[in-house]
Formats: sequence, structure tokens, C-alpha cells
Amino acid sequence: MPLKTIYRAPWFVKAVFTISFFLIFFVAGIAYKSMNDLSKASELVSEKYEVSIELEQILSYLKDAETGQRGFVIIKDSTYLEPYFLGRENINNSFAELKELIKDEPKQGKNLIELRFLIDNCLANLEQVQRFIIKEQNDINSPSFEPMFALGKRLMDQIREKIKVMLDVQNHKLERHQKEYNSSLRVTPVFLYSLMLLSLLLMIGAYYKIMSNLKKLKRSNQSLEIFKESANQSEIVSKHGNWAWDIENDRFSFSDNLYRLLGEEPQSFAPTIENFMQFVHPEDVEKLNEQVEQMKEDENLPFIHYRVIHKNGTIKHLKAYGKVVVTGEARRNLLGTTTDITDEIESFRAMEERNLELERNNKELSAFNHVASHDLQEPLRKIQTFLSRLEDKEQDNLSESGLKYMSRIKNAATRMRLLIDDLLQFSRTNKADKVFEVSNINLLLEAAKQDLAEVISQENAVINADAFPVINVIPFQIHQLFANLIGNSLKYKAADRIPKINITHEIVKAEDEKLLVKAKNDAYHKIQFTDNGIGFDNEYAEKIFVLFNRLHNKDEYSGTGIGLSICKKIVDNHKGFIFANGESGIGATFSVYIPV
Repeated sequence: MPLKTIYRAPWFVKAVFTISFFLIFFVAGIAYKSMNDLSKASELVSEKYEVSIELEQILSYLKDAETGQRGFVIIKDSTYLEPYFLGRENINNSFAELKELIKDEPKQGKNLIELRFLIDNCLANLEQVQRFIIKEQNDINSPSFEPMFALGKRLMDQIREKIKVMLDVQNHKLERHQKEYNSSLRVTPVFLYSLMLLSLLLMIGAYYKIMSNLKKLKRSNQSLEIFKESANQSEIVSKHGNWAWDIENDRFSFSDNLYRLLGEEPQSFAPTIENFMQFVHPEDVEKLNEQVEQMKEDENLPFIHYRVIHKNGTIKHLKAYGKVVVTGEARRNLLGTTTDITDEIESFRAMEERNLELERNNKELSAFNHVASHDLQEPLRKIQTFLSRLEDKEQDNLSESGLKYMSRIKNAATRMRLLIDDLLQFSRTNKADKVFEVSNINLLLEAAKQDLAEVISQENAVINADAFPVINVIPFQIHQLFANLIGNSLKYKAADRIPKINITHEIVKAEDEKLLVKAKNDAYHKIQFTDNGIGFDNEYAEKIFVLFNRLHNKDEYSGTGIGLSICKKIVDNHKGFIFANGESGIGATFSVYIPV
């Protein structure tokens, strides 16, 4: 794992403090051991010193006894024997001290036993010499005296040698311990310094980590403060308030804006159900109480609606919802939100009123369609009938002016019929009952061509069309769309050439079509109508779809200015798009896009 990753880990500081804690205890243990070793070394030196003192004293006591005996041999005065008797007692005391000092050293214990044996023999020899002197009356030239005296000398030499051996053992032991201590003394400071340096580095690393965490915590707290203020502002703007129910302790808490939804200042009363119910509309109190009790039983609150009354009498519609959330230490809280939906209720009521008005308008429109299709056409048919009779019977009796007026009346009546028919057709495209069906577009195109068969034949028009797939459309409207677009191309044909209309189809992606900047679907059926008519200036490409808008004089080209508006409405009903592109004297192209 990279060091940077370890440093950023959340457990880094805890690990550093744990390691430092153990290092400090380890250093303390080593220091204690060093002090213990020093104490043992001091005790060893003291022990060696005491052993040396006792051995030297034993040797001194023996010398005093030997000196006293010599004085007794020479002077024959028993007072010289006092050092001998006193030495024996002191030697016993020293042996007791030595035995205690070297009780844990088997080798020295063995040497002490051997030394005791030599000293006892030496003392016995001294006592034997004394008895000999007393018995032989100081005859030191006796042949028996010299061997006893020589034995005493040999025993003293052996005692000295044994004491030297015991002192060498103590010195060797002291030197060995001294070497171990010196070795430990050389290594321990370096080791302790290294450990302390490591601990210091770890603590410095932990310090910087803590400071870094504190900075992050400070930034987080600032972000939380900003988020809290943003949340408060969001509650105010969106007209909702939050609340929480601590299930285990049965305690509630309300956000500031929940108080505002009740028309009160934030935290102006204790957040309890009883206090909240004081603001609920009397007609909704019982129902809301039942829902609250159900919430406490189920620990869940589905969407509920109720009303509250502010102190100024204003009635507000509220909507509430709650859900259980399990937090740390398995604490369970039901978090809820309450929203002011008064504007929604009022908007819904206004929409209902508009829907009723729309229904009335639709009924009026249906009545208009009935009037237009029957009541208006009936007098128009009579006008045309009487004009026809007048033309047949009275044509010869009319002056030139009268014939001219009758022709104008006839043209106006014909145009009136076309206008009524187009208005009826346009109104049908606005009807709500638009039923989509998977349709054979080729059949719909052929039906449109049959409707225009007479005109197509008169103009010798050439129509080329691709094969179409089946498409989900409103059949009669697509039929009308095709008839209007083909009829438009035939109406605005060029005088010097035969009309040619090419109808193509392809499936395109919206992202590949520059015209489909507002498209909501991914793919579309693209149907293009291209003709070689008189065309138009592209600055009118959008205006030609406006109702009753005409680019040419009615005396030049017949029409009502409704046909292309019907095409636009039909395409809108299919959630599609229609665009026009023209070039004066060359022709026009109409592109229709219907969602796949």
C-alpha cells in the first residue's frame, strides 16, 4: 500500500498513537532493565568487596594467632595466646558472614568448605604446637618440633592460595558482569535514542495528520453550515419543512420552516403532537390523529393530506410523508417532510375550471361544425342553385355588367364553399379523439392520389414515391396531409414545365438532422415532398404555415390559406415537425418528421 494512502487512512492517527504508546512502554522497560543491571552490578561490587574484606580479615586473624603463638613459644607468657583465642572466635564470625554472602554460589561454597578445612587444620596445628611447648618445656630443638612447625607453614601457604583463588573467582565474576554491563551500556543509549527519535517522528506525523484533519473538519463544518443555510433557504423557497420522530424516546423535532408553515416563528413552541394539533383544521383533526396513531404503530407514514389554520384565519393545505431510517448504534428514527401544497390545490382547481371551459368550448366548436356543415352550407347551396338557374334562363336578358356581376357572385360562392370545407377540415384536426393505428402508408398515399386523380391527369403530373413501412399514425390525418402537400405542389406548378413530385422516405437520427434542434425522440421517419413548381422565398418558410396566410393573390392562385396550416396541425398531433424550403422559380421541398 502506498505511503500516501496509509497517511490518508482514517486509522493512521490511532495506529501512530498505539505504536508510540508501546514504544514509550518499551523504552521504559529497557530503562528499568538498565537500572536493574546497574543495581546488580553495584550489588556485585559490594559483595566482592565484602567477600574480600572477610577473607582478608580471616587471613589477618590467622596471622595474629600465629604471631601470638610465636610470642608464647619464645617468651613462655600465656598473655601472648590472647590473639590466638580471639582470632579463633573472629574467624568463626567471618566464616558465618562469608557463608551468607556466597550462599547462591556453589563454586565459592565449595572453596569456602575447603578453606574452612585448611583453617581448622592450621588452628589444630597451632594448638598442637602449644601443647608440645608446654609439655616439652620449650624445647624447640626437639626433633618433633620442626615437622609441626613446617606443617603450620605449609597450611598457611595453602590458606593464602585458597583465599587468592576465592578472590580470583570474585574478580572474574565481577569482570564478566562488568563486560556485559558495558556492552549493554554502549548499545542501550543508541537503541533508546533511535526509539525515541522514531516515536518523535511518529508523533510529528500524527500531529500533522491531526492538524490536516482539523482543517478538513473545519472546512466540513463550514460546508455543513453553508448546506444547513442552503437547506433552510430551500425549505423556505419550496415551502416545505422537515421533522423527525425518535422512536425509542418518543420525541419529535421540527425544522424552522415547519413552524413557518403553521404561521409561527421558528421554535416558538415545544415540538409535540399535541401542540401541532392545535393548528390543524377542526374537520381534519380526527382523521390526522388516526393517521398519527397508525404511524406510531406501523413506524411508517404514507402520503397524507390535511389542512391547518393560521392565527390570522388563513387556511393552508399540507402534505406529509415519513420513512424509518436506522442511524448509528442501531437507533431508529422516522424522518418526515411536510409540504405546503396550497398553490397546487388552487392550480388544480383553476385547471378544473379551465377544463370545464374547454369542454364548453369543444361543445360550442362541435355546434359550430354542425352549423358550418349544415346550416351555412344549405343557404350557400341555394345561392349556387339559383345562380345556376339564372345563368341558364336569364343569361341572354342580362347586360354585360349584369353578366360580370353574376360571374363574381358565382366565384365568391365557390370560394365560400372551399373556405367552409377547409375550416371543417381544420376543425377536425383539433378534435380530441385522435386514434393512432399501425397503418400502411403506401395505401394512404394512393388514396390521396386518387382524391387528386382528376387534377393529376389534367396537369400530366409525374409523382415518384419510395416504398413506405408501416407507421403508427392517425390514418385519416396522414391521408389529409399527403393530399394537401401534393395538391399544394400541383396548385403552384410552373407554367413552362410538367409538374414533377418526388416523395422520399428514410429513418434518421435526430442528432444527425440540423433542423431537429428541439427533438425529444432519438429517431424519426423523414418524409420529403420535392416539386419543380414556382417555389418561394425562404424568408416566408415559417409564415406559410400560419392560418389564412397567403403568399400570392387570390386572383392568381385559388385557395383559402388553410391547407398548410392543416398540415402543420396534423404533424403536431403526431409529435413531429414540418419544415419548408423554397427557391423562387426552381421549386419547393417540404420535410415531415414523424417519431419512430
